[in-house]
Parts: sequence; structure tokens; C-alpha cells
Amino acid sequence: MPINEALSTAESKGLDLVMMSGAAKPPVCKILNYGKFKYEAIKKDKEVRKAQKIVETRELRLSMTIEEYDIAYRVKNAIKFLQAGDKVKLVLRMKGRQQAYTARAIEIMKDFVSRVAEYGYTEKDPEVTGRIIFVVINPKKS
Repeated sequence: MPINEALSTAESKGLDLVMMSGAAKPPVCKILNYGKFKYEAIKKDKEVRKAQKIVETRELRLSMTIEEYDIAYRVKNAIKFLQAGDKVKLVLRMKGRQQAYTARAIEIMKDFVSRVAEYGYTEKDPEVTGRIIFVVINPKKS
């Protein structure tokens, strides 16, 4: 349909001529109420954003001298975070002479990860960067 004819048809109906796809040959246009169209598009975007789950990263700190009770408490919290759909970042900071025992620190981290393995998984082994060892645990899909 020629553009002049489309414009006159839209004007006679009291509506707008809206270009839907300008890249197409010939361009695709619709005759509609532009205000209502824009309102519905915004409403649809809000619904899409509301449906999205924002994944947070929760951090739990461990130490080389951590006791069994404290590990159990942190495991319980990590499981709670993973069930809520959040990622858990485990951080173990070594102080002073503890830096000589990185193997023991990695062992503590792997033990913790094995305790929450039912609820989450790691993409890679614990990473050592200077005095800090960390690992990120992702929640398993339900």
C-alpha cells in the first residue's frame, strides 16, 4: 500500500501509522493507537523483569583454625543460600605462618564443598591468590 494512502487511512480512523520493521523490504507498518501500544510494551517489559531471578553472591569466611561446630554452622547457612538460588563464595584468608600450609587450607575448602555438594557445585577447584583461597559454589537447578 502506498504511504500516502496508509497515512490517510490512519488519519481517518483517528489512529497512528507505526513502522514496525524499517529494515524489511518493503518496510512493515501498522495502523494502531501508538499511546496504547507504548503502554502495553512498557507493561510487558515490567512483567519480564519481575519474572527474572536476580542471583546474589553470598560470602562465607573460613579460617585455618576453624572448629567443627563453626564449619557445621557455615555449611547450614551455605545450604540455605544455595536453596534460595544464590551463589556462595567461600573465602579463607591465611595469616602469618599459616601461608606455609596452603595444602591444609585447600583441604578445608574441599571438605566444605563436599558437604554442600548435594545442593551446589563448583566450576573449578579452590583458587589461591596470595594469602587468600576462594571458591564459588553455584546452586544446582531444581
